[in-house]
This record gives sequence, C-alpha cells and structure tokens, in this order.
Amino acid sequence: MSAFTGITVDREALIANYGRVAEQVAPSGVIAVVKANGYGHGAAESARAFVDAGAEWLGVADIDEGIALRHAGIDEGVRILAWLHAPDEDFRRAARYGITPAVSSVSQLAAAADSEVPAVHVCVDTGLSRNGAVESEWPELFETAGRLARSGSRTRVEGLMSHLSNASRADDLDQDAALQRALGGLAANGIVPDMVHLAASAASIAVAETRHDVARVGLALYGLSPFPDRTSADLGLRPAMRVTAAVLRTVPVRAGEGVSYGYTWRATTDTRLAVIGLGYADGFDRAFGNHVSVRIGDRTFPVVGRVAMNAMHVDIGDADVRVGDEAVLWGDPANGDPAVEDWAEAAGTINYEVVARVGRSVERRTS
Repeated sequence: MSAFTGITVDREALIANYGRVAEQVAPSGVIAVVKANGYGHGAAESARAFVDAGAEWLGVADIDEGIALRHAGIDEGVRILAWLHAPDEDFRRAARYGITPAVSSVSQLAAAADSEVPAVHVCVDTGLSRNGAVESEWPELFETAGRLARSGSRTRVEGLMSHLSNASRADDLDQDAALQRALGGLAANGIVPDMVHLAASAASIAVAETRHDVARVGLALYGLSPFPDRTSADLGLRPAMRVTAAVLRTVPVRAGEGVSYGYTWRATTDTRLAVIGLGYADGFDRAFGNHVSVRIGDRTFPVVGRVAMNAMHVDIGDADVRVGDEAVLWGDPANGDPAVEDWAEAAGTINYEVVARVGRSVERRTS
C-alpha cells in the first residue's frame, strides 16, 4: 500500500497545545485563531479541536472565514471574531451568522450599527500600521461609539483590541501604553469594554503585561514556536502538522548528470533519486531545493535540484527506498521527523509562512 501524500493533523496535539497555552496565560482567556485555513492545518477541524478543548472564542481574518466555520457546524454558542473587512463590507452577514466584527473606522462602526450587529470590538492601531484606527482618528471614533451607546443602539462596543509588532519587549510595552490611552478615550465617552486584547502567541508567552482579558493565540496552538531561539519542545508544545509524500518512482542518475530545471544540482557520483509528488503549486517553495532534507525510514536524505511545480527530487544513493515508501517532509522532531523550521530557514522565512502556504489542494486528514 502506497504512503499517504498530504497533511496529517494530530487532533490530540491541538487539544494538548490549547490546554498548555490556556494554563500559561490564565487568568486571561484565549481566542483560538483559525484564520488562513487554520494556519494550513484546516480551519474547521482545528476549530472543533479547540472548542472541544474549551475554547469559547475563535478568531478569523474576515467574515467569509467565519461563515465557513458556521457552515462547518461551529454553532453560535462559540463566539467568532473577525477583524479585516472590505471597504463595502455588508455587516448584515455578520449579524446573520453570529460573527462579531472588529471595526477600525467610524464608517465600519456605523455600518455595523445599521446592520444591528449585537456586538463589535473597536480595533485601534498602536504601531503595526495594518488595520485599526490610528490615534488621530480615535476622538471621532470613540465619540461615535459613545453616541451610539446613549442612543440605545442594539450594537454594543464589547471589546477593544490592537495588534503587536513583536519587534522588541520595549516596543510591545509602548504599544500596550497606547492601548491604555485608547481605553481611557473610550471611558471618557462612557464605554468600558468587557474584553481588552492585544497579545498574540509571542507576547502571550513572553510579555505577560500584554495579555489583558484574553490573548489571541494562533501559532502556538498548532504546536509551533514563535521564537527563533526556543523550540516547540522548549515551550511544552507539540507540532500538530505532519507532511508526508509517497515515493512515485526511483531514477538512476550518473555522475555529472544534472537534475531538474536549470541543473542547479549535478550528481557527484552515480546515485539514485526518489521522486515525490509535492511541488511549488502545492505551496512548497522552489528555494527548498538543495537546502532541505526528508526522512525515509530511519534515514534523512537531501532534496536536490529545483523544486518543480508538482514534484521534487530526493537523493537516496544506494538506500533501500522503493516506490510507495513514505517520505516525511516535516513533523514533530520529538518523533524523529524533520522540523518545519529547517524548511523555513532554507527559504529565508518563518514557520508561520511555511505551514500556512501549503495549498488547499493538498489533502488533509486528522489522526
């Protein structure tokens, strides 16, 4: 029987990671972030695991992601927060599906109120310069929120949020100070939010002062470390994603012969190659070629030549590797698998990107 080509997600690891994070940030709560298809792990499947572990809130990028979770069976007993919106967003969809929008402007707040969304979180920019109202816009936004509250609007400002840059501890604390100014501005307009949230994975672990009422945690829940100098194991987390591929064929190559496009690698001796069926169309960067290794059996072998659109080559030498054998691209190093961080380093990026960019066409299953 041929090995599985795709992603296997360890559901028990997701549950264990949620418990570990929840314990660490307590008494703050946790918003389990499942945006970007659950960081590549599968949004619905990850959401179900986190809800089973005790999550009361899920975080998504936009309302479409939230609606997809509702369609997948996440009922309205679980709150969903969405924080990025198109300029012409129809917030009636949020009201219909029980999704709480974070609003970044007066126009978004007004549109949400017109749509009778029960609750919103006000998002302010404290230094990331992505979404959120900048400080010069706060007075009008907060005054508008106060007027809505006094008018008896059905839309209540439930929360205040911002995003950290994770540039340094000092920068994070400066951003937290800005958030406190925003909190004061809301209070001056008669609004005291039930929930204040700022920290994501890195700060929730390393900058306790930024946890506030809840931490919005993504990467750590999937068992990966947000720090370059601390591993998942160091943090008591278990990587939940394991990527495997069946060997499609083996190919003999003579010394001096080039492999794949551009011949960026040539065999120095007579050897054999294993071809596996994952490539850059599936989200595996061309830059991985000649820089990463896979595990087949109890040995590791280098990926050689450029990664192609649907395939990559592995130099297996004279090893007893056969068609149908399993190649492990990355998984939990505690089980002897390569680490996703090795692949991230090879492409000059971070583990977040490597797992999140694996294409939706790649089959995913839960163990």
